[in-house]
Amino acid sequence: MKKNLFVYIVLLICVCCLSGNLSAQATFQAKKGINISHWLSQSKARGETRLQYFTRSDVKDLAALGFDHLRIPIDEEQMFTEDGEKESEAFQLLHNALGWCKEYNLKAVVDLHILRTHFFNAQEKPLFTEEKAQEQFYNCWRLLSEELKQYPNEMLAYELMNEPVADEPEIWNKIVNRCLEEVRKYEPNRTVVIGSNRWQSFETVKDLCIPANDKNLIISFHYYGPMLLTHYKASWSSGTRDYTGPIHYPGVLVKPEEMAQQPQNIQEKYAYATNTICNIETISNDFKQVVDAAKKYGLAVYCGEFGCITKAPDEASAAWYKDMATLFNQYDFGFATWDFKGDFGIKRNGQWVGFIIEPLTGKKINNIP
Repeated sequence: MKKNLFVYIVLLICVCCLSGNLSAQATFQAKKGINISHWLSQSKARGETRLQYFTRSDVKDLAALGFDHLRIPIDEEQMFTEDGEKESEAFQLLHNALGWCKEYNLKAVVDLHILRTHFFNAQEKPLFTEEKAQEQFYNCWRLLSEELKQYPNEMLAYELMNEPVADEPEIWNKIVNRCLEEVRKYEPNRTVVIGSNRWQSFETVKDLCIPANDKNLIISFHYYGPMLLTHYKASWSSGTRDYTGPIHYPGVLVKPEEMAQQPQNIQEKYAYATNTICNIETISNDFKQVVDAAKKYGLAVYCGEFGCITKAPDEASAAWYKDMATLFNQYDFGFATWDFKGDFGIKRNGQWVGFIIEPLTGKKINNIP
């Protein structure tokens, strides 16, 4: 009897250890996502307006549309006071969203989008020059980890910062690795998304330097090529906002005879567009650069942002989204389209945009309640 009891205890210990290991090795896998922009990031809305901007009903709809995760951008100035204290209302909204994700079997990526000391389009970025700013960044993640570590590793991932723009890749590598070390003190098995320097460009993934022995990492890049299409008439984009003539995809962006109808200054500024050809092959070549750079780490790749602005012609946009979806599947990239109902939205004037949703999720809009 004692021998049998001993065997039982040993088996019980083994089972417990195995269960612990399986839990520790649980990985975050998400493929089809959408950015919930201009809610806890890049918005001055507060109170009831912010509360109603994104709701449980929205999460239910997005799950029905076939998305499997949300990328939730958050800004330091919304989540924390200038003294570094947590803003309880903002955190409650974030917890609400994560709770809705659990309810509808969605996963989430919490993305620290804009810091007080770093905005991707700002001239001055103290994060890269001041130790105090760097410590403030690390402390944001200490506090975020403290608040969010309750969520399962397989349900929630962290993205340390959106679109870093350092003068040299070594600067970003040093800071992001230091931040990762801080998160790992508290959450050794949390999946962490790390983006490349210079607006998370596909061209700079090769310069990213991350730990070779940490398999709970995902390499991230963003893709908005060709900008003349994806940011067509975008008021904030100095490189595209002046051109208002015809634009095409796939093929040559602007036909020479179409450019000839434009004012002389526009012809000179955008002359490149008449001999620039963009199609699925050109995008594939860009994606291949990401794959080649990521191979040395053996990690998954995530395109955390891509999209065509609502001002772009529907026909060209539809062809572009179809090609993007084809390549995400071909290269086995996870993705999150930008965005839910902003300037690139899948929901426009209260209506779902089928030419975006259908190629990305495979759901027919007329089947969505």
